[in-house]
Amino acid sequence: MKKFVVGFTFLKLTLVSIFFALSFSSCQTAKLAEAENQIIASPSPTPQTQNDNINRPTSEPYKGDLSIFEDAKRGENLQIERVMDILKISEGKSVADIGAGSGWFTVRAAKRTGNNGKVFAVEISEDALKYINERKTKENLPNIETVLGAEDDPKLPKNSVDAALILKTYHEISQPVKVLKNLLPALKENALVGIIDRNGEGNDHGIKKETVIEEMNRAGFALKNEYDFLKADGMDYFLVLQVKK
Repeated sequence: MKKFVVGFTFLKLTLVSIFFALSFSSCQTAKLAEAENQIIASPSPTPQTQNDNINRPTSEPYKGDLSIFEDAKRGENLQIERVMDILKISEGKSVADIGAGSGWFTVRAAKRTGNNGKVFAVEISEDALKYINERKTKENLPNIETVLGAEDDPKLPKNSVDAALILKTYHEISQPVKVLKNLLPALKENALVGIIDRNGEGNDHGIKKETVIEEMNRAGFALKNEYDFLKADGMDYFLVLQVKK
């Protein structure tokens, strides 16, 4: 009888030990599962901001004789006075000519803004800036200031510009989204930016209007208006941008 009781007691203790072991194991398993669930439920890392680089061809900037841009009918064909009206360029305003080339638009904007205004002629070519500075002296336009920009930055002073124009140059800009983003700090409140170009594939001295609109949206701009009155000069569109509100 004593042997039976001792055996029964031993069996009971063994079963109790197994029960506690299983309970502990179940508890640990539950805790592990809970921890794994928390890891899974944790928010994923913030996705990287959209890449500012583009994956499309661009045209080689013109490096030839700059005097070819002085066609006598160019102003009439482009209706440049109307362009400046739309961009609200007037006496005393500050204007940026981005990709100024020979300074063709720079000179016209300088005459309209007068001595109380200013025109920044932005170029990545030092030869072009030298050419514009010679024009500035020759035509007595002290309100012109030349700026050596970079491929991704027009290098304009902060809060300095009422209006900017990229005339027949956007298709040559290798990093257009970055250029437009870096233009933002230079723009005064309610500033307007114009882009004049022709449709093309990027490497044929033209760029599709839809591509420009997509890139300007990425840079923080909204399309205010668009015009097509420049056909006589071979241009397909004149887009007017403003900073997104």
